[in-house]
Amino acid sequence: MEEKQLNERESLQLIKQMITMAKKEQRDDGRGWIIWGWLLFLASLLTVANLHFQWFQTFFFWNAFGLATILIFAYEAIAGKFYKRTAAVKTYTGDLFTRLNAGFFICLIFILVALNVGTRVIAKKYGVMDMTFINIGYALLINLYAFWILIYGTALNFRPSIIGAYCTWAFGAVALFVQDFEQVMLLHAGAVLAGYIIPGHLANKEFKRLKRKDKVTERV
Repeated sequence: MEEKQLNERESLQLIKQMITMAKKEQRDDGRGWIIWGWLLFLASLLTVANLHFQWFQTFFFWNAFGLATILIFAYEAIAGKFYKRTAAVKTYTGDLFTRLNAGFFICLIFILVALNVGTRVIAKKYGVMDMTFINIGYALLINLYAFWILIYGTALNFRPSIIGAYCTWAFGAVALFVQDFEQVMLLHAGAVLAGYIIPGHLANKEFKRLKRKDKVTERV
């Protein structure tokens, strides 16, 4: 069979569609960053408040965050299995983020497990909870956040995330040398504010602006 030859108008239309797809591929609505950012932010600040008022045991709100994480992943898994969604075009950036997300959460779980196991071993051996070990663990978590934020910002050429990544690293560097757990929690809150929440809201604002622009263009 002979291949269909595209005329000039069809060729231009195809190029336009490819450019439009490439631009949309470089967008993110920021909702994921906003949700996880606020969850981490609240877990940090509520832990600080809990240290002063002694409502619950020290890591109650972090345990609550862990439970919320499990519920969110369970909901996403169930929704993806039982509710049909419009099939998205598979792109290089989308595939990259899927793999990096998996790698990020594996590293995150690895650090959290190591942190819990190490704390228990030290507590069993010396009869006390060594908060220094815990503080270093949270500094490492902040470092992991910054690394992933930098990859995201670079891949999508989103400057607020790139700036946020270096700000997050700055918070993590300070946390590495802080021995007070309350101060580490405040630094953790500042890190997710700079790296997750602010860039997330900026991305969401830009996403909505471009979406409105696309609708206007389609009408024209």
